[in-house]
Amino acid sequence: MPTDQRTAAEIAASLLQINAIKLNVERPFTWASGLRSPIYCDNRLSLSYPWLRESIASGLSSLTGLHYPGVEVIAGVATGAIAHGLLVAHQLGLPFVYVRSKPKSHGMGSQIEGLIMEGRKVVVVEDLVSTAKSSIAACRALEAAGFELLGMAAIFSYELEVARKKLEEAGYPFVSLSNVHVLLEVALSQGIISGRELAILREWHQDPSAWSEAVD
Repeated sequence: MPTDQRTAAEIAASLLQINAIKLNVERPFTWASGLRSPIYCDNRLSLSYPWLRESIASGLSSLTGLHYPGVEVIAGVATGAIAHGLLVAHQLGLPFVYVRSKPKSHGMGSQIEGLIMEGRKVVVVEDLVSTAKSSIAACRALEAAGFELLGMAAIFSYELEVARKKLEEAGYPFVSLSNVHVLLEVALSQGIISGRELAILREWHQDPSAWSEAVD
């Protein structure tokens, strides 16, 4: 197994182990967008496990160095990726900023917290990418502030078609430590899901909106 695939499997297994990722085809979860899904991911839980947060930080640092060798600044997306982004910046010895979902309504009205470094090459760190809406908004905010965006690196990606199209149209390169396809392989091999459940999960992944409407 290639190193990147082995790392992806190890991260997926660890996230399942600590229940940061939950799978339930009988009682789907409701995402913030309102979409119903048999998968729920909360990578903030990994911060409570020193061994895992270190593994994730090292993995993201390596991924960033490999795909974006000219990086000069790390940006975390609030709130889920602030801590992870800071850990990556610390490991790489780089400046760190974080991006709010919208500008503050008080003070200086800042959306980006930290020193604005126009022209500096920045990589955005995300904890999770689903539809990529918030990720793209963060990238655009950084560009508007004068940063040069190299791309994004995430802990986990659902690899939804809608996200792929949005990122491609926006012109933002994207890599992740692990993804839903590796996750499902690991879950099946560990007996966490059955073959029947795997089929349902794949059906959801094929068309999340239609699946969501069908179960409501």
